[in-house]
Amino acid sequence: MEANQAGQWPHHISMESFRRAWPLEGEALWTTVFEMHRAKMQIKNVNIAIANLEKIFTATFKLSNAKGFQAMSLRDLSRETGISMGGIYAYIGSKEELASVIESVLRLHIERVIGSLSEEELDAVQRLKAIIYGDLYLSEILNPWYYFCFMEVKGLPREQQEFAMQLELHFDQMLLDTFRLGQQTGVFSAEDEELLASNTTHMLQQWYLKRWKFKRMKVGLEAYAAFVLDNVLLSLGCNNNDADSATRLKSLG
Repeated sequence: MEANQAGQWPHHISMESFRRAWPLEGEALWTTVFEMHRAKMQIKNVNIAIANLEKIFTATFKLSNAKGFQAMSLRDLSRETGISMGGIYAYIGSKEELASVIESVLRLHIERVIGSLSEEELDAVQRLKAIIYGDLYLSEILNPWYYFCFMEVKGLPREQQEFAMQLELHFDQMLLDTFRLGQQTGVFSAEDEELLASNTTHMLQQWYLKRWKFKRMKVGLEAYAAFVLDNVLLSLGCNNNDADSATRLKSLG
């Protein structure tokens, strides 16, 4: 590994290195939301828009968790945020548009964080580790966005349901591509890669869907990430000790 890569995501896997590489909170997040949605908004002042977008989406997640997105109205959103109905419409034209922005923001970040791993100089084991840890780190930071897209998708219009399903299938495909990279280099072997990819995605989803269960078991994020990685590697005929040895040999070579 080159000296300038030491300690950097994804060559070094930790929440700290991930946060340095991907600023996904606070102003950085809301600026991204603004840039993605600015053409549809009547408000062009960046500072005002960013502050109100944070209020609108934070309130949306709160109301959705409390009463469900379908039962929530834009008037509820107005009361929760303290923004007038006219002000709400200046940012969001409809509930469907609100849901669409949430899905598109999450899709963008998954593509940036996980999709970009194929461009890094990583072997199959390193890439698989970065996908698993990266998705868990991402869902930890953007938990309300992940939870909304999974839990509320059934009540969205058919087109938006399709977008959400395609997002999950795309993630499965990124795992599949990594499995096949490992097969080509003789590191992995699996009889049903598609089923394994789907099951891996399901295990990762459990982190943001069943948080209460993991808290009850006193299982933290790093421990769960290691558990998922170990189990997927075993399913691929590659245990973690062998994987670590192969990675060290490659770096020495």
